[in-house]
Formats: sequence, structure tokens, C-alpha cells
Amino acid sequence: MPGTNLTRDEASARSLLVSTESYDVALDLTAGPETFRTTTTVRFACTEPGAQTWIDLVAASVESAVLNGRALDPETHWTDGRLTLPDLQAENELTVDATGRYMNTGEGLHRFVDPVDGEVYLYTQFEVPDSRRMFAVFEQPDLKATFRFTVTAPAHWQVVSNEPTPEPGPAPDAANVDGGEVARWEFPATPRISSYITALVAGPYDVVRDSVSTRAGEVPLGVFCRRSLTPHLDADNILAVTKQGFAFFEEEFDQPYPFSKYDQIFTPEYNMGAMENAGCVTIVEQYVFRSKVTQAIVERRALTILHELAHMWFGDLVTMRWWDDLWLNESFAEWASTTCQAEATEWTDAWTTFGTAEKAWAYKQDQLSSTHPVAADMVDLAAVEVNFDGITYAKGASVLKQLVAYVGREAFRDGLRAYFARHAWGNTTLADLLAELEVTSGRDLRQWSKVWLETAGVNTLTPHVKVDEDGTMTSVVIEQTAPEEHPTLRPHRLAVGCYDLVDGGLVRTHRVELDVDGDRTEVAELAGRPRPALLLVNDDDLAYAKIRLDEVSLRTALEHVRDFEQSLPRSLVLGAAWDMTRDGEMPATDYVRLVLRALPGETDSTLLRVLVQQVTTAAKTYTAESHRQDVVAELAAGLRAAAEGAEPGGDAQLQLVTAWAALARSEEDVARVDGLLSGGQELAGLELDQDMRWTLLTSLAAAGAADEDRIAEEQRRDDTATGREKAARARAALPTPEAKEAAWVAAVEQQGLSNSVLAAMALGWGWVHDATLLEPYVERYHAVVEQVWSERTHHIAESLATGFYPLAVATPALRDATQEWLDSHPDVSHSLRRTVAENRDAVARALRAQAVDAAR
Repeated sequence: MPGTNLTRDEASARSLLVSTESYDVALDLTAGPETFRTTTTVRFACTEPGAQTWIDLVAASVESAVLNGRALDPETHWTDGRLTLPDLQAENELTVDATGRYMNTGEGLHRFVDPVDGEVYLYTQFEVPDSRRMFAVFEQPDLKATFRFTVTAPAHWQVVSNEPTPEPGPAPDAANVDGGEVARWEFPATPRISSYITALVAGPYDVVRDSVSTRAGEVPLGVFCRRSLTPHLDADNILAVTKQGFAFFEEEFDQPYPFSKYDQIFTPEYNMGAMENAGCVTIVEQYVFRSKVTQAIVERRALTILHELAHMWFGDLVTMRWWDDLWLNESFAEWASTTCQAEATEWTDAWTTFGTAEKAWAYKQDQLSSTHPVAADMVDLAAVEVNFDGITYAKGASVLKQLVAYVGREAFRDGLRAYFARHAWGNTTLADLLAELEVTSGRDLRQWSKVWLETAGVNTLTPHVKVDEDGTMTSVVIEQTAPEEHPTLRPHRLAVGCYDLVDGGLVRTHRVELDVDGDRTEVAELAGRPRPALLLVNDDDLAYAKIRLDEVSLRTALEHVRDFEQSLPRSLVLGAAWDMTRDGEMPATDYVRLVLRALPGETDSTLLRVLVQQVTTAAKTYTAESHRQDVVAELAAGLRAAAEGAEPGGDAQLQLVTAWAALARSEEDVARVDGLLSGGQELAGLELDQDMRWTLLTSLAAAGAADEDRIAEEQRRDDTATGREKAARARAALPTPEAKEAAWVAAVEQQGLSNSVLAAMALGWGWVHDATLLEPYVERYHAVVEQVWSERTHHIAESLATGFYPLAVATPALRDATQEWLDSHPDVSHSLRRTVAENRDAVARALRAQAVDAAR
């Protein structure tokens, strides 16, 4: 629907014409499983009486629309998600009565039926432009208003929104099609907020309640989940982290918590990690742990909780004017939540985790053909939707961390406090924040903003060391380079560390901190010092840049990677090796062997998780075809040995067993996996909980050692929403043309499956030991992707266009077919071209790495 793609220019023109006052939204959720009744009354002013504009509404139908007492014919006024509003007055009242459609895509008002008890659960997801799927609205962030919701629903439900839930009253004019009693909840009006952070959550959710003392008084807290998940809800931990965040952010921002309560609802079939709805945060349900999880995931949940809480101030209280500043909204929450985690919670090494995981994401994204400046040019909603990426989140947060160092932590804090005080309940741009920081720091931030926020690409820092005959360094120079297509050289504040072998360990013996700028920077302080065993540029991970190791340091790293006393320098060295592998400077086979030496004994959960992901990609995609199977077998054997040697019941054992099972293909490995699943064999400390059972069964399915009957049997054992998703993944992983075809048809060619089942099927479909199974889909993918993009919602289309791209094939034929599609489709939407081009980039990088590995 072309009208649904609001442009920045349209939004700007509409905000000059219209100022919104209030919305009254009445919803009847008792009409049936497909649709709901939605009636909106909006009051707004117009600066040019007699002018015309439109209001946004994506619905099944519009029954009536009345503007200032005049009926508007929906047949002529409502099209492509826009209801035309002619002949406006200075003050206007519009009432729209419509039939909304429940979604199963994680967008708009999502409806889910729990297979355990048949209960219905609803939640909203409105960012970027989906509040218009629930009510008529001027869908742009700078048209703030108050929102008053009235909800008719089954009487036994919890109904949660931005304001405290009122006591329900009778609803005599409503009839529940499913029988049972019906009630009505009349919520008080919200403060002036943007429509994308309004929310509705409804269903028989269980709740744990508490409160927190704040500058605004005692604020009620709630933690909600589906009834069938209640036994697994560790609300005490969630609430403890939340309270730590409240104390930290109120002090840091010098601003009371701005809303009347704070609920966190764990919702099913959720597309993202969480969403910062004002006082009503929705969070992905996988954070309710029904089985044993890694410490990396527990830490990530804490970060997510703090990220959304930070948004209550930065994003909800003060909101971006337009989506150009989406990066600032998300990057700030990333920086603030990581800072809080490191300074106010048990996760004191949060910045190490950030450098290991988030920066790796940023570096990968920043080297795609689709990379963009941190401050991206968001010309329309389609551009916004594809920019929830590693630049917007991780690179932006890295740059903010540099800005804090550049202006000073106290000046940054004082600037933030002034920013919140000046702009509370308003809309801003980046310039508004920088203006406050210039005042508190005394620095001119225009040049800083230009090189860091308005240009794309990542720099590479390479040390060049000269040594005399007795091993003394005579010169150390850091060379800075930039990719040809993004040639900007940037200033970096960083450290250089000297590491030597002391009593069998790699110990830092000297550290220099300096500014690196331009193409060559002399590290004068190191001249005259003994040559260390390893010289580490960007020690302590202060800068955003790829790093390289000189020849001596690389040799030390390859031989002694397990000998670092701390995980951060080991992470940086392994990150450099990974960058070198991706850039075709280190053969993938060598990288696999390096990681296999690094894995045993690794205790940093996030580093272990990242290494497992990277080494699996290196073995399966970056190695030369001539010896790929041998390298994959070597990796599988190494992972199995590391898993069997890991601490029983420990974090590493859980991660390593999972990684090994994903590669298990040999007769011996398959028998071992089968033995663990059946209970005929044991691995001391390994918990055979339900999720581990699915891990092992899917391994057997992918290896051809489990069939449909066995999958169906396991699904009967775990007939939950998660169980059904895991079963869909296992079926799609079966190594037969029929299984791959069935998954393709159900997900790509047919419609109706939920977002979470589609995602699970994509994972299974791409899980192959023999990539030739996916070769028939090279042509089929390119034949259908444009149709998929035009017929599905954005999230579903993007999920299919990435998840069912046959990347495992990774051959010149796949690269060429994708390039041919790009060449022959110059006029498709920018967001579709970007998605397909990123797929092409992944294949092209793999082919370059394969060529280097073949020549080793």
C-alpha cells in the first residue's frame, strides 16, 4: 500500500499544519478471533482553516468517519491506509469507527493462543508505524497527544496499558462470542506522548507486583507472563535489576521517573528484544527461562531491562522529532544501559561484553555495501524499518562512548541533565543535545559530529614496529587506513599495550594512551623499550576501529592465545584474527585452529558465544570447498573434546555441547548425540531439560538420524508454543528434498504462519550438512523475493528474504544470480534492494575468504 510509506517531507508538512490535543480510543476485543472494533475520537488544531490533510489507519474496514459533524464517505476518503480530512477548521474533532484486524506477525495488535490451555493473549507493537493498525492516528513521533483507552474484554483478563489499570466495570452492550463474562476498563489519559509508545496488553497474564521508591514517590512495578510460563518466571531477579536501574538513571539524569507506574510484560511471538512503551514495556518471552541458559543470556536480559528503562527518559519523555534520530534514541539507550550495568549491577564487566559482542555486530554491518552514517538520512518509513541495525545500535553506542571520553563524563552528565530539563515532554533533534554538551564541555562538536556521525565505514589501525639488533624498539607507528568507498580518517583516543610471557602467562608490562589521527601516528613513548612478545593496539577497547597485529604479535597470539590473564585482551586479539579472516588476510582453516586452541577453559560466557558463532561460520562458509568437510569434522571433534572436558554443569559445557551437536554428522558423533538424548549415555553435569532435548533431536534430524515420527513424539511431550516452534525447526532441518520443499512452500509460497514459526522454519531450512540440498532454491529465491516483499508486512518480508536466502550454498553461481537480480531490478524499493544486496555481500565475502583458504 503506497500510501502507508510516509515520507519525512510529508510528515514535516503535516506537523506544520496540525497540532494534536487528545485521542479517545474505544476497543472491543470480544468480537471474535479475526477482528476487533476500534473507535477513535481525536481532537486537533489546524493552522490553516480550509486546508486538507489525512489521518492514518490500516484496518479491515471503516464503518464511519465524522469530521466536525460532517460524515465522510469511507469509499472515497479512505484508501491505502489514509483517511482524507478536507476543509479543516481551526479546532477539529474527528470520530472514526472501524474494524481492526488482529495480526500474527508481531506488528500492530498481535493475537496468540496458548496451546497449553487455549487462552488468548494480546499485545501491541507499534514502532515504527503500526499504532495505525489499532486506531486512527497521525502516525509520526512529533505529533504528541494524550491518549485515553477504553477496553472491552473478557472479565477474567488482565488489561494493561500506559496508565495504571483501573477497576473494571460492566459492559452491558458487549457480547463475548466465546461466552463468558465481559468487562470494561476505562483508563485515565496519558501525558503527552508519541503514538508509537502507546500500548495495550490483554489476556489472562499472571503478575508479580512490587514497587520502587523514586523521586516521584512510590512507583508500582509489575512483571507479567503467560500462565503456562509462571513456574519459570524469576521475577525477583528482574525486579532487582529494575530497581538498580531506577536508582542509577534518576541520579544520572537528575530527573524523576516521568510516568505513573512501570510494568514489564513478557510476550509471546515477539520480533525484537523489547519495546519501550511508556510505563508498559513489552519483552520477548524467551527471557522467561524454561530451561538452563548461559550466563551470556542472563546478562543480556539485564541489559535489555535497563535499555528499555533508560528509554523512559531518553525517547519517551524527550522524543526524536523524526526518525533521522532513531540512532540517537537507540544508541543512547545502549550506552546508558551498559554504563548502568557496569556501575550499578553485578555485571561489572559489561563494557567487555559490549566490545566482544556489540562491536563485532557493528564492524560487520559497517562493512556491508548498505552501510550508512550513524546519523542516517531517513527519507521515509521504509528507510527507517531496515535501519534497526548494527550501525544504529552498536556503532552509535560506541561513538557515544567516545563522545563521553571526548567531552568528559561530568560534562556529558551535566549536558544530559540540562537537555532533559529543557525538553521534557517535547521533541528534539541531535543538534539540541549537542548544543547542551557544547555548553557544559566548552568544546565545539561540529567537526566531531561530521567525521563520526555523518560519514560511514570503519577504519583499520595497523602497528609498524622497527627493532634494532638487540631487540629494542626504535620506532612504533600506527597506520590508519579507510576503505576506498568510505575514505574518512578519524581521530581516535586509544591505548597500546605491551604484553610479555611471565611465568607462562601473557601479562601487560606497559601501557601507553594517546590520540591517533591522520594516516600515521608515532607512538614516541615506546621507542627505546624492549620489543614485547605482543603489541596490542586499542588495548582496553577504547576506540571504534578494526585492529591488526604485527607479524611477531600474531605469532605470539597464535601460540599463546589461552595465556592471557584477562579475557578482554584475548577477546581483542581473537577479534582481530576474525577481522583478518573475514578480510581475506588469514586463511579460515588457521582461524578455526586458533579458536580450537582458545576454547578449552574459556570462562567468559559472551566471548565463548561469539567465538562459537564465528568459528562455525569460518569452517562451514569461509573454507575452501576442497577440504571444507575435513575442517568441519576437525571443528566438530574439537568442540566435542572441549565439551567433554568442560566443567560439569557449567556454562561452557552447555554452549559447547550445543555447538558440537549442530555439527554432528559422523557416525560416532551421531551415536553419541543419540545416546545423550535417549539416556543411554551420560555427560556428567549435562541437564537433559526440554530445550536440550530439542537441541539434540534437531541435531539428529539434520544428520538424517531422526524422522518425522520421532519429531512428532517429542512435540507431544512438549506441546507448548515453544515446542511447536522447535518441532517446525526440526522438520525443516531434515536432510531431504521433500523436507526442504515442504518448509519453503509453507513459509514462502503460502501465508498464515506466525512470525515465530516462520523464523524457526528458516533456521531449520538453512541447517544443512550438504549444501547441495539448497541449490534448487538459488533460482526460486530470486524469482519470488519481489512478490514476497510486496505481499507481506515488513517484518515478515524481511525475515523471509534473509532466512530463506540459500547462503549455505555460497558459490559463484549464487553470488552471480543475486547480482543479476540486483542489476535487473533497479526500481524495486530501497529496503528490498538493501536486504538482497546484504545477502550478496555475505556470499562475496565468503568467496574471497575461500580463495585465500584454498591458497594456504
